[in-house]
Amino acid sequence: MAGIVRKSFDQADETRPFQDGKGRLDVIETTGGAVGRAVFEPGWRWSEHIKPLAGTDSCEAAHTGYVVSGRIKVVMNDGASEEYGPGDFMQIDPGHDAWVVGDEPCVALDWTGYGTYAKPAS
Repeated sequence: MAGIVRKSFDQADETRPFQDGKGRLDVIETTGGAVGRAVFEPGWRWSEHIKPLAGTDSCEAAHTGYVVSGRIKVVMNDGASEEYGPGDFMQIDPGHDAWVVGDEPCVALDWTGYGTYAKPAS
């Protein structure tokens, strides 16, 4: 691969729609792994719209990312929680639920957790 790369999420290598039309994940493959842009629509909740695809009780992906727009609340299995909004860096361990806060879509970029996110369990 060349020493300089340009890709667009608008022409992602893969797009994974969420259940009930509540958003999508656009994935770009890089030499360092998958990078994703998630668009979580108002009303989206991991336990309702991704859990059936993941087949786990909570999200088991670790996330390292950045919120571009909108707001998302994350609650860990142990009850710890945080709300993220535009400009926030986020680092989240496996074992959590999450949902959109408010009536604006939440757009987030993630460098670690979207490689297999929202893929049906095999």
